[in-house]
Amino acid sequence: MLKPKNKHIVLVLGASGFIGHAIYTELCAYFQTYGTYCNNNPILKKNQHFFKYNIENDDIFELLQTLSPTIVISALRGNFAAQIIAHKHLCEYSEQYKTKLIFLSSANVFDAYSKYPSYENDTTLSNSIYGHFKIKIENILLNLPKKQTAILRLPMVFGNQSPRIEILKTQLEEKKPIEVFPNLIINVTSCYKLTQQIHYIINRNKHGVFHLGSKDLVHHADFIKDVIKVVGIYNPIFKFVYTTNNDRYLAVLPKYNMLPKHLQTHSDQVINELAL
Repeated sequence: MLKPKNKHIVLVLGASGFIGHAIYTELCAYFQTYGTYCNNNPILKKNQHFFKYNIENDDIFELLQTLSPTIVISALRGNFAAQIIAHKHLCEYSEQYKTKLIFLSSANVFDAYSKYPSYENDTTLSNSIYGHFKIKIENILLNLPKKQTAILRLPMVFGNQSPRIEILKTQLEEKKPIEVFPNLIINVTSCYKLTQQIHYIINRNKHGVFHLGSKDLVHHADFIKDVIKVVGIYNPIFKFVYTTNNDRYLAVLPKYNMLPKHLQTHSDQVINELAL
């Protein structure tokens, strides 16, 4: 087993994805940090801190026993059933070796609610397959001792190279309609702020449920229009989607696990970071 150089050995599952790679980049200068990738990537294959891991075919135990991480951050994507099995195995390992698990969840665990934003202690309830899946993994992690888990519920995450922005740019360039939801009230965050928040949670050994959305709430359609202005491609074609006659909320706001002010964000800050 590998010996730690620093206080923690951190393993980022899904470190070849947009958010996972940003987390790895933020932490690797401070901790002995490793990441996983799935698809054949010649650059990552040569990186001794990256390990190929296919969630549907590979056993997570083998990787955990090789690296002996003190912290595992799950930013995995892919087959839902395989992810659930992998997280069950992660919890079994964590119980035995006292490893801390940090799980990137979603605001969609509350998508069955519509009248109010959601807070950390609210009961989860979802109408979507994705929301149900996230709830299942949250419930698996909640069986561990409290100090061994941090569940991070995220709203839409934006960044200059984020998939959302890349898709938006493609739609604009190809003059395809962009779906916006005028009656949907959300909050947002940036990848830059999220990675700082995770770093803080590790440094301060925080645990529990965290809602990491912006302090303010915005209408989805208004926010996307502001994003397009920053992207610099004009004359967009919008497809307005009305799922209800009234405003509905899909927003995660903190009430109990508040982070310091410098780690909180606002939708305007998210927009400004896209302009950099």
